[in-house]
Amino acid sequence: MSETTVDDRARYRANPTVLQALKSPRMLTREVLAGLVVGLALIPEAIAFSVIAGVDPKVGLFSSFIMAVSIAFLGGRPAMVTAATGAVALVIAPVAPTYGLDYFIATVILAGIFQVVLGVLGVAKLMRFIPRSVMVGFVNALAIFVFSSQFPQLIDVPWLVYPLVALGIVVMIVMPRITKVVPAPLVSVIIVTAVVLAFAIAVPTVGDQGELPRSLPSLFIPNVPLTWETFGIIAPFALGVALVGLMESLLTAKLVDEITDTHSNKSREAWGQGVATVLSGFFGGMGGCAVIGQTMINVKASGARTRISTFCAGVFLFVLVVVFGDFVGTIPMAALTAVMIMVAICAFDWHSVRPSTLKRMPKSETFVMVATVVLVLLTHNLAVGVVGGVLVASVLFVRRVAHFVSVTRTEAYGVARYVVDGELFFASSNDLTTLFSYSDDPASVVIDLSGSHVWDASTVAALDAIETKYAALGKSVEIVGMNEASELMRGRLTGGFE
Repeated sequence: MSETTVDDRARYRANPTVLQALKSPRMLTREVLAGLVVGLALIPEAIAFSVIAGVDPKVGLFSSFIMAVSIAFLGGRPAMVTAATGAVALVIAPVAPTYGLDYFIATVILAGIFQVVLGVLGVAKLMRFIPRSVMVGFVNALAIFVFSSQFPQLIDVPWLVYPLVALGIVVMIVMPRITKVVPAPLVSVIIVTAVVLAFAIAVPTVGDQGELPRSLPSLFIPNVPLTWETFGIIAPFALGVALVGLMESLLTAKLVDEITDTHSNKSREAWGQGVATVLSGFFGGMGGCAVIGQTMINVKASGARTRISTFCAGVFLFVLVVVFGDFVGTIPMAALTAVMIMVAICAFDWHSVRPSTLKRMPKSETFVMVATVVLVLLTHNLAVGVVGGVLVASVLFVRRVAHFVSVTRTEAYGVARYVVDGELFFASSNDLTTLFSYSDDPASVVIDLSGSHVWDASTVAALDAIETKYAALGKSVEIVGMNEASELMRGRLTGGFE
């Protein structure tokens, strides 16, 4: 037991660690500046998601602050950013307008409790059943979402917005070639803001997105009756928030694992997200989950690797909004739009859509990837897209494996011998009964299963049906070559289908 624990600790040990970052001025500077960029990028989206959820902008801002700070200590994936998100906002949107803010907050708290329970039960282990093609589709769909979410900032706006966005993008392309000490997105925001202020250019700003809060969040106890009726109202929404939040967070964590070539503790991340959501609710927040755009800014664009960046993102968000709200309000939306466009471009897996890749990749893999993207874009729900992609992948896999079963017949000395090769389960064993020549076979039949494995009750039922058909013709059947697991399965279930 202790050996396993030691192995797990070694596997999930952060690299670099927080202590290593604190001892390295260069690394610490990178982490802090990355947090500053992310904090800036969180502000307009938190406000926008609050509008989607039908609540005051401060609800989304407080939620982002509390969740980013708390997940820095509780989460299992260092450098991943958690805050208010559009996916959660879409699921919980009907609650506030219909039942009021108290029911809204109660829903958030219950969603967090559900997440803690699911995390403790090991729901994170289900991640291994998500194929790579679904992951690629998830990433590509998120990149498209991040890009399309910037359209409101690019449509029906002053024409000067476009050259400002272009300037921001050029800075982010050129800056890494000069130096990577300071995150390129931060330099881009500073330069674009300086140009706007210096020339008094009238363009939309962060302040135009909504009023920023001026005080600390306070404890919020929802005033709802603790009855089964209340539970019946909020539970469906809370479960939806819990599932969508966990799915987006765990998939984002897996993506960061691949980018940083490290392992993260998904079970800890799952219940950590739940605790952060509960804390968010008790301080008047709307909950949330991992945010792919800001995480990519933090990890890919800014090069952050530790919990310091996530913690700083939450702290800077709060300080910027509450203390420097007037200054933050002057930042042009064009600066943040440029950052998010670059995030979308960098996040998209361009290799997956290259003609050479599409030509080499099995058509089923490409179909699963495209299906995942289409489902996400049609439903605007990441959970639906991912679950749908997994189902499509499963169906295609089952169909492919089902055709791997072969039955070879030989006859010698008055005995018909059938050799079955392949995995026997519900898809492959349904046609098994049709592969035998019942009438033409001699009185003695041997079925050799040494090259196959019995996986389920459907296969046992098929073998029983084969024996019954031969028995009706007065012929004997001997099934040989079963491995131990198949023998146990058949011994337990045979004869139980009549």
